[in-house]
Amino acid sequence: MSVEAPPSQLIARPSFGALFLPKLVTVLREGYGLAALRADVAAGLTVAIVALPLSMAIAIASGAPPERGLFTAIVGGFLVSALGGSRFQIGGPAGAFIVLVAAAVDRHGIDGVVLATTMAGVFLMVAGYLRLGTFIKFIPYPVTVGFTAGIAVIIFASQVKDLLGLTIAGKEPGEIIAKVEVLARALPTINPAALALALLTIGVIFGLKRVRPHWPGMLIAVTAAAAVTWAFALPVETIASRFGGIPSMLPAPVLPEFSLAKAQAVLPDAIAFALLGAIESLLSAVVADGMTGRRHRSNCELVAQGVANIGSALFGGICVTGTIARTATNVRAGARGPVAGMLHSAFLLLFMLLAAPLAGYIPLAALAGVLAIVAWNMAEKHEFATLLRSSRGDAVVLLATFLLTVFRDLTEGIVVGFALGAVLFISRMAVATGVEEHAPLVPSDRADANGQRTPYDSRLATDTKVVVYRLAGAFFFGTASTVGAVLDRIADQRKAFVIDFSAVPFVDSTAANVIAGIGRKAERHGVRVYVTGAVPAVRRALLLAGARRPQVRYLPQIDDAVREAHRL
Repeated sequence: MSVEAPPSQLIARPSFGALFLPKLVTVLREGYGLAALRADVAAGLTVAIVALPLSMAIAIASGAPPERGLFTAIVGGFLVSALGGSRFQIGGPAGAFIVLVAAAVDRHGIDGVVLATTMAGVFLMVAGYLRLGTFIKFIPYPVTVGFTAGIAVIIFASQVKDLLGLTIAGKEPGEIIAKVEVLARALPTINPAALALALLTIGVIFGLKRVRPHWPGMLIAVTAAAAVTWAFALPVETIASRFGGIPSMLPAPVLPEFSLAKAQAVLPDAIAFALLGAIESLLSAVVADGMTGRRHRSNCELVAQGVANIGSALFGGICVTGTIARTATNVRAGARGPVAGMLHSAFLLLFMLLAAPLAGYIPLAALAGVLAIVAWNMAEKHEFATLLRSSRGDAVVLLATFLLTVFRDLTEGIVVGFALGAVLFISRMAVATGVEEHAPLVPSDRADANGQRTPYDSRLATDTKVVVYRLAGAFFFGTASTVGAVLDRIADQRKAFVIDFSAVPFVDSTAANVIAGIGRKAERHGVRVYVTGAVPAVRRALLLAGARRPQVRYLPQIDDAVREAHRL
């Protein structure tokens, strides 16, 4: 005689291939024709035009030469699209990393950033193969909004010097308060030409977005600023004057310098790169899913991000992650699959090969204007205001994350915000979990079988020797002590004790041990304990904790337990 397996055991676990097969393979298997290629070419070109000035601006703001941003977008972006678990993800340098990379450059130099990027790539691959992608997506929304808004503030503050063309004696501080003090003292050195170019760039981007939203506003604005700078020989800093231009080809891949001491020194930065890269890339993939109705493979995406970071580091690039703005641009441009992201990298390489000498004329004030726009778009102003009004708990999590990100550290902001969000969730779940005490219930509380009423002794409904407790909600460590205190009130005059779990979807080990303890205490008092309505998963957790016969008996319905209590 065979026993039918419970439904939970009949659901097959996804295979390794289903979890880690790149979406590029899936798209090619579905059939990839000329029409799809044309759509991906157009989308890839559109994204490359957006990514060209942005990649250089992010690299400069991070304390790295502009070509490092291009290397990152070309190599890292290609690998993200070719190996990733999202059809539409665009990888490259991201504004969210400016704070972390700039701090790492100050501490360890550009070579230290390259080593930290390589280590972060290894961590991301390990996280993907351990299937942690599902859990990383469980970051509370107030934490995401808080640290994104905090990063936006820091990015804008880091661009004030170039926006105004200020002259600062010594190195610009990284801490926000010290930075503001230094910038305030340097205000008399403002460069009107730099300010005018920055305002021109911002005005062109905003204006084109309003009247010609499909035009590449960032590239047009930066090109116009470079043309004005060249035509009028404006006295402003350019890429050529600060960095000597950019190379016209990719460098040969080189392994980063490694030593145990250096690896230990950059380890905190590598962990921060990996954590932020995982969060940012999976959020970007979720945004793409929402825009297209598709579903990404989160663990495959993490593995691809890891490979992309290692690849970027081999060519001297910086951190790679999925970029929300460029991914959304890719979707709106009509991309059909990962080929669009791969072509975006190819177009960037072509631009670098052909137009590298012209990039030297780009004024840094124009790139600062581009990043000012990025910071404005990142701030999520509407979501921030909505969360402040939604509830006190969400507002506390949001403000704690935001303030710690701005005034302390990005990683600290995420960790503290996540911890506060977890405590808030536990508190809300504890309030939502209830326990009610009843006399034994009459049969009318459950559906009659075939219209026939079950014979019932009405004296059971008023029997004071039997008490029924009904639990509702998740029964876990956050509620175990409160619910356990109620259930523990076993008086000597009680003869039976029924606990109904029919409205409990989940029990953890702490709560299960509470029930087992109640069963042992009840046995010492000569009281029988019955558990009714427990689903298989809940019953399994209770049995593993020791809530078993003879202390605890299991029956399907409350009145079944009441009848057995009287029969015994």
